[in-house]
Amino acid sequence: MGPLKGIKVIDMTTVLMGPYATQMLGDYGADVIKVESLDGDVTRLIGPMRHAGMGPVFLNTNRSKRSICLDLKKPAGREAVLRLLKDADVLVYNVRPQAMARLQLGYDVVSAVNPRLVYAGVFGFGQDGPYAAKPAYDDLIQGATALPALMAQTGDGVPRYVPNALVDRIVGLTAVGAICASLVHRDRTGRGQRVDIPMFETMAGFVMGDHMGGLTYEPPLDKGGYARHLSRDRRPYKTSDGYLSVIVYNDKQWENFFKATSREDLRADPKFATFAGRAANIDVVYAELARIFETRTTAEWIDLLTKADVPVMPMHDLGSILHDEHLEATGFFPVVTHPTEGAIRSMKVTATWSETEAEPVRLAPRLNEHGAEILREIGYSADDIAAMVRDGVTRSAPE
Repeated sequence: MGPLKGIKVIDMTTVLMGPYATQMLGDYGADVIKVESLDGDVTRLIGPMRHAGMGPVFLNTNRSKRSICLDLKKPAGREAVLRLLKDADVLVYNVRPQAMARLQLGYDVVSAVNPRLVYAGVFGFGQDGPYAAKPAYDDLIQGATALPALMAQTGDGVPRYVPNALVDRIVGLTAVGAICASLVHRDRTGRGQRVDIPMFETMAGFVMGDHMGGLTYEPPLDKGGYARHLSRDRRPYKTSDGYLSVIVYNDKQWENFFKATSREDLRADPKFATFAGRAANIDVVYAELARIFETRTTAEWIDLLTKADVPVMPMHDLGSILHDEHLEATGFFPVVTHPTEGAIRSMKVTATWSETEAEPVRLAPRLNEHGAEILREIGYSADDIAAMVRDGVTRSAPE
């Protein structure tokens, strides 16, 4: 019953960026057919796992999909994909466009088969620059868009990557928006189109939107960077028995903070009294907050700041977030029963609709779990499918 019910998506993506986007489309109601190689998506191998090929990264980025495996380098495999595409609404791929052309699945070929198709590529770089054919990975794009340099500036001077596949997921989210916009255009005009979502340009805009600073102007007013984000004391605050996430941001919050902590001296200090004063002296402000928060326990601060309407949240780790009272109340981490993996912890669809509520339609599939079913849907007989298995175009159904 999701808002994308009736939309057919052919998912030719692997790892994280593309699968994250297509999982969201599937959660929103689309029929997502994941086309895998005969060995399957490499994230199937990332453990720990109960059964081979069903690792947690795969389970958490490939629900709401059906799986078929095809060798696209064989003519019969390519022919099967073209049959799938004849009545599809969206094709999503995340290899370089040059690789799609070598497979004879470039936009010129595919659009001739289905002019209404949205042909969406999520890959490294825009195709009109010198990096067009370069390979790209999350770590590379983090480095190329200054994230490790910013981490070094706020820490011990050593560049580090963000410990999360940040680029893959942000670009995946961007792809969902671009695909949905393309579907709106298609419904208005009757024409599909090619849409490219490059990692480098997407993340350059994402990072520099915060940190352009004085580089926004020509000539530049400074060397760029958002001072509040780059303050070394912008971090979870140490309390007397742990850590806490707090932000005292606008004037009302600061007034409440002064009152709750009896710090009238800070109210009279021009470095703290106004938004402009705090912005100009952000390192001093954050350093003083760090000293203040060490004077009470985490529980005492949460109680005090909550009553004072000052924004505060616990600093979770990977274990404690599973038991956050809000996430427990909203059922964010439901334990569900997977047909082969047993009890697994899933995550709910975060967006909600008043009329077309979205829910995962199925849990992550085994490799080629739906292969025969999908091939029958596009006209292959039982004998055809058996011949494709014999010729190594696809695999037998998993036992």
